[in-house]
Amino acid sequence: MGFRDILEFIKIEHTLFSLPFVLIGYVLAHNQFMDELSSQKFGVDIFWILIAAVGARGLAMTLNRIIDRDIDASNPRTENRHLVSGVMSMTTAWTLSAIFLIMLLLGAWQLNEVALMMAWLPVIVFIVYPYTKRYTWLCHFWLGLCLALAPAGAWVAVAADVHGWAAITGIDGGNTDFLWYPTIFFISLGVTFWIAAFDINYARMDIESDREGGIHSFPSRFSETATTRTSIQLTLLWFACFAISDPMDEIWFLAAAGLMSVLNIAVILAREQLEDFQTILFRVSMLTGWVLLVAVMIIEPSNDGLLD
Repeated sequence: MGFRDILEFIKIEHTLFSLPFVLIGYVLAHNQFMDELSSQKFGVDIFWILIAAVGARGLAMTLNRIIDRDIDASNPRTENRHLVSGVMSMTTAWTLSAIFLIMLLLGAWQLNEVALMMAWLPVIVFIVYPYTKRYTWLCHFWLGLCLALAPAGAWVAVAADVHGWAAITGIDGGNTDFLWYPTIFFISLGVTFWIAAFDINYARMDIESDREGGIHSFPSRFSETATTRTSIQLTLLWFACFAISDPMDEIWFLAAAGLMSVLNIAVILAREQLEDFQTILFRVSMLTGWVLLVAVMIIEPSNDGLLD
């Protein structure tokens, strides 16, 4: 088994979903606390944030593959995946999990105490996700929660450098001020709805297999019409969340969110006319985060040295 097999195993291309929101969280924290930390510290932070993010992403996918191997074996679409086909052994999969966990912990440790002490949260969320689909169609929202940790985690990693635990609790001496509200809160909530909208459409590919295997997904529980209607409603919800967050009250972020919500809805409505609906939806959904990142970079008041 080579390096390419490992990249395919963890679906490295899916990192394109979470990475822009990691960077959005970082950029917004940079703007919010730019007067309180040196530019050198921000440069160090982004390196360790990315190490932790790559570790978290790899850990999430590896755990999902390990826990879901029996489900994958019973699904014609996934029966050739690495653990099912024997291309990768369970020992190797667990070893990869350990490596990714170490990356997550190392990155968090190098950031600050708060980041390290909170590293348990994404691990628990990742472990729980594969089991949710065995019990409820709300699993799509739990997956959204997994991705919502990306901007929130990157923001906290920087905010805690200045405010410590008060970055999360809002309690600093005798004062209470939730620094993460409204911007990071609504961006993370928007990510939850955005991923849920994508995932319920992605699950259309496995409707019959899910019903036969007792797997709970929105399309297998409800109709195709309900899936289309609900994914559009979720798209409108994530647009509303991003609009409410509206960093720095600038039009760029609102315009970017509006444009991408329209494109996502257009693809969903045109599903039956598209030869490869899933691929097009994947690309448009993935592009959403990057367009929003560009908008945030445009409104950032001091881009000089931002990612240095």
